[in-house]
Amino acid sequence: MPRPFKGKIELDIRDSRADWDAFLAEKAPEGAPNVLVILYDDTGQAAWSTYGGRIEMPTLDRLAKNGLTYTQWHTTAVCSPTRSCFLTGRNHHANGFGSISEAATGFPGYNGHIPLENGTIAHVLRNAGYSTFWIGKNHNVPVDAFSIGASKKAWPLGLGYDRFYGFIGGETNQWYPELIEDNHFVDQPYLPEEGYHFSKDIADKAITFIRDSKQSDPEKPWYMWYCPGANHAPHHAPQEYIDKYRGKFDDGYEAYREWVLKRMIERGILPASTDLTPINPLPDGVLPDADSVRPWHTLSADEKRLFSRMAEVYAAFSEYTDVQIGRLIDYLEESGQLDNTVILYCADNGASGEGSPNGSVNENRFFNGYPDEMESNMAMIDKLGSPDTYNHYPTGWAVAFSTPYKMFKRYASFAGGTCDPLVIHWPAGIKAKGELRHQYHHCTDIVPTILECCGVPMPQEIDCVKQAPLAGVSMKYSFDDADGATTKETQYYEMTGTRGIWHKGWKAATEHGPLPSDQGNFDKDNWQLFNTEEDRAEAHDLAAQHPEKLRELQALWFEEAKKNNVLPLIDLGIVAFHAAEFHAAPLKSGRYTYYPGTTEVPEASSARTLGASFKALAEVDFTADTEGVIFAQGSRFGGYSLFVKDGELVFAYNFLGIPPEQQLRCAAPKSGKHIVGVEFAKSGVGQYAEAQGKMTLYVDDNAVAEGDFRTQSGHYALAGEGLAVGRDSGDPVSSEYGSAFNFSGGTIEKVVFDVAGDHYIDVEQKMAAALARD
Repeated sequence: MPRPFKGKIELDIRDSRADWDAFLAEKAPEGAPNVLVILYDDTGQAAWSTYGGRIEMPTLDRLAKNGLTYTQWHTTAVCSPTRSCFLTGRNHHANGFGSISEAATGFPGYNGHIPLENGTIAHVLRNAGYSTFWIGKNHNVPVDAFSIGASKKAWPLGLGYDRFYGFIGGETNQWYPELIEDNHFVDQPYLPEEGYHFSKDIADKAITFIRDSKQSDPEKPWYMWYCPGANHAPHHAPQEYIDKYRGKFDDGYEAYREWVLKRMIERGILPASTDLTPINPLPDGVLPDADSVRPWHTLSADEKRLFSRMAEVYAAFSEYTDVQIGRLIDYLEESGQLDNTVILYCADNGASGEGSPNGSVNENRFFNGYPDEMESNMAMIDKLGSPDTYNHYPTGWAVAFSTPYKMFKRYASFAGGTCDPLVIHWPAGIKAKGELRHQYHHCTDIVPTILECCGVPMPQEIDCVKQAPLAGVSMKYSFDDADGATTKETQYYEMTGTRGIWHKGWKAATEHGPLPSDQGNFDKDNWQLFNTEEDRAEAHDLAAQHPEKLRELQALWFEEAKKNNVLPLIDLGIVAFHAAEFHAAPLKSGRYTYYPGTTEVPEASSARTLGASFKALAEVDFTADTEGVIFAQGSRFGGYSLFVKDGELVFAYNFLGIPPEQQLRCAAPKSGKHIVGVEFAKSGVGQYAEAQGKMTLYVDDNAVAEGDFRTQSGHYALAGEGLAVGRDSGDPVSSEYGSAFNFSGGTIEKVVFDVAGDHYIDVEQKMAAALARD
């Protein structure tokens, strides 16, 4: 808040008195702690060593030994929604994040825009005298603001953060990330063959940000939100970490569940009476085929070997990232900051089932509704975790790593999607060491907890906007009160049509599958009832014994839904989902022009070539030395590229990384200006909604090559990999060249995409006329 000037102003400065306090920034309360929030992705409680799992987490174990481990802390079941709660302390639908950013729809609870009345913790702490940093994943930029031309008010610096380094979107290639620093795209500092990995890079950057702040203002506390790409697909890890886990998951996911449940009970994470739930707990017709689990005993020897290796790579990814975080913790200890730093180390939802029952070497198949095949998966077994794969384990491991609960990520109705690890470490503020806390809490409780630890009240206004009440409660009371009753009374859940509500120890939940079909039938859902005080795993349905309690909780769910903008419920199938999600409004002409030397254009804002007919033409001044990419979008796991190499003009379309790479080629044009490009004439769709048709390669007005192609209809990548001119950003589309393959030996004037359905010759003639006028 602005402070009144208390000095004195006269005609002469000699007679006047200055008041610097009216203009200097607020100072944090005396002794205020630093805050470090470490938020992993896609991790159930049963994965990590701290909770009894097989994945070694030395840094997390170190923090838990001197801090507190929470056993009943919950999330929304999916990335963006949970992260919005970390940002604001309000429920995800109230933040406009009832879904991930990429699935935004034009409804209040689902549009991906955090309203001004839900101010962020970064705004609050920065105004209270803190430096504020965001490192790693940012899955809370609205999909309509992904592009460099969009307003930056919903990017990190617009949300109260002083610095940002990481990526925007649901995931990124850990070897070739789409990097942003502050408000602009940047190239990765070095390549995988030189030792690059995203987890290592962000640890370096985090240390640098804090050092920069401390050496210029040593007394100023800081708040950092540290969000690694782990453990979201793609599961990428250095080979030496993968080798550490060889053979450790050979007993299979069902045996793992029994083994880890005993460990969790022995450690006190779960009550001794906890029962395992079935691996496929939903009835036929409710459980989507893509979310089912293949029993381990039904697998072939090769399938067991493949599935075990996929778990090994996931474990390696998680541990390697934890070790990199350990370098940050070591720095804090060496610099004397660790004791008075509140560290919250947690995960944003349960283990991910997006790898399908067969696992995947290219998770992008899931987002295109295309099934994984065992033959192609087996062919890549020795390359899992490397830049050659975009891998994800099968659903069986998602259930195992979410033991003992039902289901996994995306299922907000059951604890398999929502019950996650959380460790809090703060030696200066927590007397207890190495203890467990069993109070029921939720991700909306993180902001109130941090504010109380910092001694900073939630303001009634931020930038003259009256603030909505926080939805959560502070967990600080539990720090030194192991047996105190939880101060939380109610928490609703909803994600992609799955629903649940917890109230004073009772939980009601629907049997509903996320993205099951194009039919909702929400009014026909069967509701289950659990007493979570006695049945932590939610294994025993008490709906028949307590119908009044079930009706009470159902009514309460609708009250909470109304307050938080939950309706309408959305459970669209993949095809309908892509039809409903946001895409930039197409230009009336259908024609988009792009230039070299500019920032790549995100998929949601670029010319829509997915599942459609399109033309793409480039005006290029060729020489005898011309080489490199003219335009490209996507990666080796799905995308296309027009490039010149070894005297040939080549168009490559990489359909979900499935060999062989579809190509058209001809001799490169002679020196001089030429219009080169392709036309795809869609003639139908395949079994999985992939587009089918004729692709034609043109040089000037001559069709020089053509062939039958299939193209993707869903996404080129959730990892970014936007449309670039004069280079292939990130992971290369074609196997014929390496990273970037920058255009050289000539000049690209412009590239024009046309998605208006005109014939190629018309587009070529219009472009020629436009060029003649330039």
